[in-house]
Amino acid sequence: MAVNFSALNTAYNYYLTSYAPKTSTSFDTHKKSELRRVYNSIVKLDKESPLYLLNEKTDYKSFAIGLKENARFFRNTIASLGGLNENELLNKKAAYSSNESLVTAEYIGDASSADENNTLEIQVRSLAAPQVNMGNFLPANEPAALDAAAYSFDLSINDLNYEFQFDISDGDTNRDIQNRLSRLINNAEIGVTAEVIEDETGNSSLKLSSNKAGLPENRRFLFRISDEHTSMTSGAVEYFGIDEITRSASNAEFTINGVTHTSYSNHFTIEKMYEISLMGLSESKDNVAIIGTKNDIESLKENIHTLIGSYNHFLKATSEYMESQPGSNRLVNEMSHIALVHSSDFDHLGVRISDSGALELDETQLSQAALTEDVNETFHSIKDFTHSILKKTSFISLNPMEYADKKIVAYKNPGKNYANPYVTSSYSGMLFNGYC
Repeated sequence: MAVNFSALNTAYNYYLTSYAPKTSTSFDTHKKSELRRVYNSIVKLDKESPLYLLNEKTDYKSFAIGLKENARFFRNTIASLGGLNENELLNKKAAYSSNESLVTAEYIGDASSADENNTLEIQVRSLAAPQVNMGNFLPANEPAALDAAAYSFDLSINDLNYEFQFDISDGDTNRDIQNRLSRLINNAEIGVTAEVIEDETGNSSLKLSSNKAGLPENRRFLFRISDEHTSMTSGAVEYFGIDEITRSASNAEFTINGVTHTSYSNHFTIEKMYEISLMGLSESKDNVAIIGTKNDIESLKENIHTLIGSYNHFLKATSEYMESQPGSNRLVNEMSHIALVHSSDFDHLGVRISDSGALELDETQLSQAALTEDVNETFHSIKDFTHSILKKTSFISLNPMEYADKKIVAYKNPGKNYANPYVTSSYSGMLFNGYC
């Protein structure tokens, strides 16, 4: 039977967006050799894996997807702190901004290409802004001055046209219909956000904003609304006034070392070295932000802050399933055990393990440890801990079903089994049950 891939994608995205962070980084791209190694690892695991039945009474689907995605997110965070090579862990350079209310920056280049003396001076003249259509303010609780009928209008965005249909019944108030249209547009997720605004006099208006900012060349708008050629009754667009652009989309304008630049977004990269976010406007020519890279010691301290924050976030996310998934408690204990193994070496760095298993950091003691002559030796323990955690998150990503609530049915006959790549990683196939 054919598989409904559209429905399957919808189901997976539901679990992914509801229970796990949905992010992609450069570490989510892989070579063929890396993918082959992952496949071979799954095969090796499954050759000796027992057969089991999942506990259908628990929400194991959301648990498995959430656990895998949180592990992937944690692994990518560790990888971003210098790379997946043990010698490069925690060696990532950190960026600084002299004026974070104006510009924030993150260093994304290689550690070898960083130059502490190479700085950028940024002045912000204008921020990128979205398009806004503010509708007419109408008496919120009065019946709409429109005939009861089936209405529709067309919304054009990104060179695509969408038709929205809705009904108006006798007695529907202006606020009722505006709320209905707001839900209709927001649920479509096409790049426009709608909300109902109410003023002090009891009038309400439907406000539409583009999710994107900036206006490409030769474009007069980001989205357009019309019911001139719609398939059903027209007139609602003019009545609610949602076709009028009250604020046009605009680009960001800024200078880098005196040279003027523009951008469609307030978030962009510079020479594959910095990720820049424009936060405010320069009040004068002297109101600028200096962007550069921190020295090795400051970068290392910031990397440790990021590592501990990500570790605690992963532990907290896993702990949320303790009542429904007993395996989550086992995973928390395993993570805590890894930290305990290195705890005796953490003391001089100011890293402590709390009663809940989370890591706490003494900033003063960390700064003192960073002043020692042999920094690499001083921080060797935290790098060993990071490497151990990296291996653990890789295993969790490979087989999140290891921690799902299940009962073992039978063990395989040692030495006389076959490869079945989707047994231990059944999270990969469990969503197919209803579609094939």
